Amino acid sequence: MDGDKLKFLQLLSKSFPTIAATTSEIINLKAILNLPKGTEHFLTDIHGEYRAFNHVLRNGSGVIKDKIDDIYGDTLEENLKKQLATVIYYPEEKINLIQKQTADMKGWYKITILRLIEVCRIVSSKYTDSKVRKALPKDFAYIIQELIHEKYSDDKKDYVRNIIDTIIELDIAKEFIVSLSGLIQRLTIDVLHIVGDIYDRGPKPHLIVDKLMQHHNVDIQWGNHDMLWMTAAAGHKCAITNVVRISSRYSNTDILEDVYGINMLPLARFAMSTYANDPCTNFLPKESKDSDVSLMAKIHKAISIIQFKIEGQTILKNPNFNMNSRLLLDKIDYKRGILKVDGKEYPLTDTNFPTINPKDPYALTEEENEILEKLKQSFIHSEKLQKHTKFLFSKGSMFLKYNSNLLFHGCIPVDKNKEFTKMELFGKTFSGKAYLEELDRICREGYFNKTDSKMKEACMDMMWYLWCGENSPLFGKDAMKTFERYFTTDKDLHKENKNYYYSLYEDKDFIDKIFAEFDLDPEKSHIINGHMPVKEKRGESPIKANKKLIVIDGGFSKAYQKETGLAGYTLIYNSYGLKLVSHQPFEDVNTAIANCIDIHSSTRIIKRVLERKKVKDTDVGENIQKQINDLYELLNAYKRGYIKTKEEK
Repeated sequence: MDGDKLKFLQLLSKSFPTIAATTSEIINLKAILNLPKGTEHFLTDIHGEYRAFNHVLRNGSGVIKDKIDDIYGDTLEENLKKQLATVIYYPEEKINLIQKQTADMKGWYKITILRLIEVCRIVSSKYTDSKVRKALPKDFAYIIQELIHEKYSDDKKDYVRNIIDTIIELDIAKEFIVSLSGLIQRLTIDVLHIVGDIYDRGPKPHLIVDKLMQHHNVDIQWGNHDMLWMTAAAGHKCAITNVVRISSRYSNTDILEDVYGINMLPLARFAMSTYANDPCTNFLPKESKDSDVSLMAKIHKAISIIQFKIEGQTILKNPNFNMNSRLLLDKIDYKRGILKVDGKEYPLTDTNFPTINPKDPYALTEEENEILEKLKQSFIHSEKLQKHTKFLFSKGSMFLKYNSNLLFHGCIPVDKNKEFTKMELFGKTFSGKAYLEELDRICREGYFNKTDSKMKEACMDMMWYLWCGENSPLFGKDAMKTFERYFTTDKDLHKENKNYYYSLYEDKDFIDKIFAEFDLDPEKSHIINGHMPVKEKRGESPIKANKKLIVIDGGFSKAYQKETGLAGYTLIYNSYGLKLVSHQPFEDVNTAIANCIDIHSSTRIIKRVLERKKVKDTDVGENIQKQINDLYELLNAYKRGYIKTKEEK
């Protein structure tokens, strides 16, 4: 036997030291291969909308309600099925209401626990007993395990009834239902894929990250807004100014101050004194939650000017970024209030620039420098922000291949000839898959490298480029026209041209080319994107290229719901195939709990398989099969005497 193989099998024998242990594991793993595949959920572009996101996780994008319908059909009244679903989604809150409305709580507890046990039995049926045991809530693990494995035969009826009666007698029924409902939620979604953009616009991205950190199996494909916050957490000043600007634009600076502990006071004082008599009309927040809208507008303008300056410095330092079109402060005739671009003149809608030196427009004033340095220190020393950022790195990546699906947030940059764009990174040229892989590595070095400050700065510059650079797979446009949108009215000047990738959505040959680049089978693979909101109200379909490409940005962000006509998509991939669920807006948790109102959703089947997919058809199954093969080799080594079993030693 080959020496390396023997050495490997000897290491494996420490985990399976006998023939009996080896054969037992082979039997177990082969059985797992024939279970139905777990349900995958795909969400994208959540943009801080925690309430809707939280509800979609709780209701499994409608899967839990479907399970209740499958179990009870016409045997249970519709209002009782809705009530049962709401108990699963919000158990504690719903029980609190029912306690005020129902005189016979013991009877309600008994029937509700029986129904929840039945739902739990169904959602757990596709998993091994071992996996279900690991998911069981600690306090009630034994009881739940007994109940979901006991059928209601005549011999067992009294046994089951006595367990439930005792739960009620001991006054722990509420706690038991809360734990059981949480287990149902967990077992409904086996894997959660977040295809980018957790941050910005909406009010509670931090709660979304907190929720994801508690999830049992999640992965994240970074969006450009996520990358912006990650870069800011690394201490990059361009990213920091953008984060503060967007937060002030949407009146979300409380996230910075109250959640992440960012000291905004120096900036606020500077803005109040510098723009004291300036109405800052172009910088009024989009959604005003503050009583002092004027102060927020001043902060917004102050940080925007600092941003344009520091970005200009970064662009001049990195000529390979090819971002000279973003250098606009030196294109202004400050006396006439005119912006000159490509030989044309555009009047500025705001000409008050008290901190800009026309002779050196990208130079920060001493006070601006001091403010920016203080902000940087706040960002890099924010314990909660650093914790969230490390989580995004540990669970995140530029792209993911999972069960024949290719997940990435924005695009694969291509040129007009359909060739993958070549980009030079630190002296080497990359394109396609290799480009995304190198960007992934650079981002990690930009955040985690603590010893080489020069290399760290260069990598952080590249991370910022991913926020807004022309060849960024996370951004997917030729330029971010922030300055033009603030200071000019010409719509042509505001236009941001999309990468050619987006004009090739329906080109099946091009999609197959991407599959080949990522070593995927074009006959069974799909590309799953976010980033570009699908305008369904205008007739646009999220399903493209003969069902090979699915864009699942349907407007979780309220800012886009007028354009999309929806409030987000969930893509569901279970053992029966792929389906897309489109959601209507979710407004009020309390009303939903009181009246058993769910998000109204509609479902489209993308792909239904003739034969139900099993674990053996997945990436997990492929890895399990490799383990089985190794175990067979170990078994053979035992039988042929190459390795002694534990009994022989």
